[in-house]
Amino acid sequence: MKKLLLVGLFLIFGVVLVQAGDLKVPKDARDPLFQWNVNKYGNLICMIELKNGKKAYFSSVKSMMDFYYRPWFYTEYGAKTVKDIKKMVVQDYITGKIVDAKKALYMFGSRLIGPKGDDLIPFANKVSLEVFKAKYGGTKVLPFSRISKGLIKYLDMQ
Repeated sequence: MKKLLLVGLFLIFGVVLVQAGDLKVPKDARDPLFQWNVNKYGNLICMIELKNGKKAYFSSVKSMMDFYYRPWFYTEYGAKTVKDIKKMVVQDYITGKIVDAKKALYMFGSRLIGPKGDDLIPFANKVSLEVFKAKYGGTKVLPFSRISKGLIKYLDMQ
């Protein structure tokens, strides 16, 4: 019963928090893959910072992972391999809290879709994930280490 009450409270307050988002994004930031302004995507926005100091902002985890698996494709950023990435961050979908992308949990198969269809929804912890799951469902929870290039291609085909 406590868990149900906790989930209910997070759903009520989550509606307000989901709009907040902690990631500071330049007004004109464009998703390198889709070439649109990322600012209208709230807590789906994520970021990669490269060792050369350049930052790339993304409208979703799926878009960010495309960059992660083939950084050489985005020549304007000067990255050749994953080793050129200094840090990757996502935002907890419920709270907007910035999370190291490699430490986040990702929900697959929910009723919420990203800007280009099925996507991976990021969370800082299991509490946020359970709140989300109560509202949007989901079929699988994945740590970063289980997100493969094949999964990203599969999501793109949906």
